[in-house]
Amino acid sequence: MNISKGDLVSVEYTIRLDDDRVIETTVGEAPLSYTHGQNEILQGLEAGLEGMRLGAAKVITVKPADAYGEIHPEGFFEVQRDRVPTEAQRIGIKLETTAPDGRVVFPYVAEIRTNVIVLDLNHPLAGRTLRFDVRVVDIQRGERQLVTGGMRGRETEA
Repeated sequence: MNISKGDLVSVEYTIRLDDDRVIETTVGEAPLSYTHGQNEILQGLEAGLEGMRLGAAKVITVKPADAYGEIHPEGFFEVQRDRVPTEAQRIGIKLETTAPDGRVVFPYVAEIRTNVIVLDLNHPLAGRTLRFDVRVVDIQRGERQLVTGGMRGRETEA
């Protein structure tokens, strides 16, 4: 059985960066389950899983454009240092704040300068190539959608 559109797929994975550092894994935990072809996971990962067989394993390399995108310079902004709590003045800390349009946003501390802190609204993995070590642990065929048609109410496949 190979993965195709509409299938409920479960995969075990480990995500590594270019330097081989592991940033996330499901090994020894519950696998990731998703519906193939429904854009529920990263585009590059889904494309790499297409057609894989049950039990198969491989390495899927996902470029930034098919993962969390490139780093956008407009995602960086400066705030006065005294506006950020002292305990949060560490590079990599995720903050919660309200944007000028009223949306709640979650920037990361990217840089600390004398009077300002540079915050980054880009995803922490933006601009990074990701390597997924994946193994397909389950494939369930998507359910056929049935519609009623005709005078006798017979079922036909949609």
